[in-house]
Amino acid sequence: MIYVTGATGFVGGRIVEALRSRGFSVRCLVRESRDATGLEELGCEIAIGDVTDPASVEGSMEGCDVVVHLVAIIVGRPEDFHQIMEQGTRHVVAVARSHGIRRFILMSALGTSEARKDLVPYFHAKWDMERTVVDSGLEYVIFRPSLIFGPGGGAITDFARLVRYLPITPIVGSGTQRIQPIDIADVAAFVAGAIDLPEAANRTFDLGGPEILTWNEFWPRLQKAMGKQRRMLHVPTSLLRPQAALFERLPKPLVTRDQLTMLEAGDNVCDPAPAAHAFGIELTTLDEQLRRSV
Repeated sequence: MIYVTGATGFVGGRIVEALRSRGFSVRCLVRESRDATGLEELGCEIAIGDVTDPASVEGSMEGCDVVVHLVAIIVGRPEDFHQIMEQGTRHVVAVARSHGIRRFILMSALGTSEARKDLVPYFHAKWDMERTVVDSGLEYVIFRPSLIFGPGGGAITDFARLVRYLPITPIVGSGTQRIQPIDIADVAAFVAGAIDLPEAANRTFDLGGPEILTWNEFWPRLQKAMGKQRRMLHVPTSLLRPQAALFERLPKPLVTRDQLTMLEAGDNVCDPAPAAHAFGIELTTLDEQLRRSV
């Protein structure tokens, strides 16, 4: 039985689909039963609880042998990142140890490192989560995915909306920072493959797509995939910060001040070969990612 947190999210749902398609039994920890309809249709067991409530985690992990921990937030106060991501991970890890979980799989993020941990609360929380898992004594697999593209959610949905409805496509800053989008189906395949792959034990894998490009190169590719042609305009990050502060009040902000800070930090790319070779996964091309997503 696989115990999954964060299963109701855009990425979590696809990971659960991949697990079920491989025949794994899955139990999902969800905060409210109304969030679980799609998961129940996939044949998952549902446990009501929250990673911030150790008792609910303790009461729902019985009988499981692998944990896939996906819970994260992208906007909030520093204390929110601490409570949900850092403390929440400590709770899940503590219960996993008490139940003798044989493998703990954690979703981190590309760019997470000791050098960047104090850049924004998100990176600090991801780094803390990684340290908690590595130091737990549990057998683990950690994934650090790049920007994840896929139909039905995620950043690509917002990007496509900008191209579809605005006469001018805004490019943040110089547009020279490099990105490496990865397809959501590939991410799900990596996680599903990590359940039993012996060679993955106690390793951290950077996940990126097969193509590295700048934002200046990305936006024309997206426009072409959508059959659109738009002028592009570079907007300094300093001008976007006031708007980002307002966006942060929305449930799903288009951009946050922390995201602008991470963008200014430079390239966020990796060598995708070690993970692809270890798991035997042929990475989806960027053009195919865009075709599927928009």
